[in-house]
Amino acid sequence: MRENPAGVSSQSMAFTDCMTPTELSTERKGMKRKNWRNRIGLFLKSNTSQSIFHLMKKRSYRPSADDVHQWAQSLDKLLAHKYGKTVFFIFLKSEFCEENIEFWTACEDFRNTTSHKELASKANSIYEEFIKSEAPKEINLDFHTRNAIVQSLHEPTVTSFLAAQRKVYSLMENNSYPRFIYSNLYRELCAAARVRGQAH
Repeated sequence: MRENPAGVSSQSMAFTDCMTPTELSTERKGMKRKNWRNRIGLFLKSNTSQSIFHLMKKRSYRPSADDVHQWAQSLDKLLAHKYGKTVFFIFLKSEFCEENIEFWTACEDFRNTTSHKELASKANSIYEEFIKSEAPKEINLDFHTRNAIVQSLHEPTVTSFLAAQRKVYSLMENNSYPRFIYSNLYRELCAAARVRGQAH
């Protein structure tokens, strides 16, 4: 856990956990995401909860109180539940780091690929989308891990992205996941599931 510099709120620190060094540098220059703290605050107060509950209504997703409580047991249980994963994605989107769960999901799909030709195609797609410098959904990786992926691209295997996937999982587990469990959003989901349970 990084030390909190004087004058920086824990909420501000939370969002920087999800940003790449390039984004942080740009942010400091004030060229990108102007007033981002205000935008995030507004998003968390309105859009996130509305998005979740609109999704529940539209797609008839009805997680039980037991389902929602299980999500607090581990990140594994949250990601294993289709609706839980969707909720977490929307939460990460509110923190501007949905690329982490998108990368993790792409790696899961990649690891289940059996065709060598398809493996090579997916490996290049994942690299282009998440790994290379200035990729549209660039994830925050150290040089060693990134370089190992580049070296494996000419002959990719199902484990080519495993080290990177574990690092991103750990980042979500130690940073975003606890914030999700202690968020107003999660509390609202628990309350909504409880009310539905009592109504039946």
